Amino acid sequence: MNRQEQREQYWFVVQQLTARELKRKYARSALGVLWSVLNPLLSMAVLSLIFSQMFRRSIENYPIYYLTGYLLWQAFTGTTNAAMTTLSDNRSLLLKVKFPMELFILTRGCTALINLGYSFAAYGVMLVVFRIPVSWPVVFLPVIVGCLFLFALGISYALAAAYVFYGDVQHLYSVLLTLWMYCSAIFYPADQLSGPIRQVVEINPLYLFIRCLRGAVMEARPPSWQDLLLMLLWGGGTYLAGWGIFRWFRVKLLQRL
Repeated sequence: MNRQEQREQYWFVVQQLTARELKRKYARSALGVLWSVLNPLLSMAVLSLIFSQMFRRSIENYPIYYLTGYLLWQAFTGTTNAAMTTLSDNRSLLLKVKFPMELFILTRGCTALINLGYSFAAYGVMLVVFRIPVSWPVVFLPVIVGCLFLFALGISYALAAAYVFYGDVQHLYSVLLTLWMYCSAIFYPADQLSGPIRQVVEINPLYLFIRCLRGAVMEARPPSWQDLLLMLLWGGGTYLAGWGIFRWFRVKLLQRL
C-alpha cells in the first residue's frame, strides 16, 4: 500500500470514528445536534442577564461579545476534555487494529470542530438579530479557528498521553480550566484590568484567538500581521510540541494500555 492509499484509508477511519462519536454524543438526546445550537444561546442569555448591565458602558452588544468568546472556549475545552480519555475509552479497539493512535485523538478534535460549525449557525442568526453587519474581515474566521484547532490538538496529544499514566490529570486539568477561563476575558472586558493580571490575560493564547475574532466580527477590524503570526506560532508550535510528546511515549502508551 502506497502513502496516498494509506492517507485515504486513515481519513476514511477518521470520518467513520467521527460519525460514531457524534451518534454517541446525541444518542440519548431528543433534540440531538440542536443542543450544539441551543447550549451557547442559553448560556449567552443567562450571562447577558447577569453582566450586560454591569458592562453596558464599556461593551456594545454584550450578548455577541460573550457568545464570540464562549464559542471558541467551548470548542477548545470540548476538544481537550474529550481527547484526554480517548485512548482509555478505545482501549480494546486500539489493541486490535493497526491504525495510528493519533487518529483517535484527531477524531475527538474533528467532532468538536463539527459541533462548533453547528454553533456558528446560531451565531450567524444572532448577528442578524443584533444587526451587526458582516464585513470582509470575517474571512479570517477560518484562519483563527484553524489555529485554535491546532492549539487544541497539541494540548490534547499531551493530555491523552499523560492520562494513560496518571488518571488524576483529568481532575487537575478541570481546575486549570477554571482558572484559564477567567484569564480569557470571555465575559468581561480585558481593558478594565491593570497590573500583572492584565499581562497574564494578554499573553493567554486563547484570549488572542477570542480577541481577533471579536475584532473581525464586531469591529470589522482584521487581525494585525503580528496577531496572525502569533496565532500561527501558538497553533503550529503547540501542535508540534504535543505531537512530539505523544510520539515519544507511543510505545510505552501501548504497553500501559
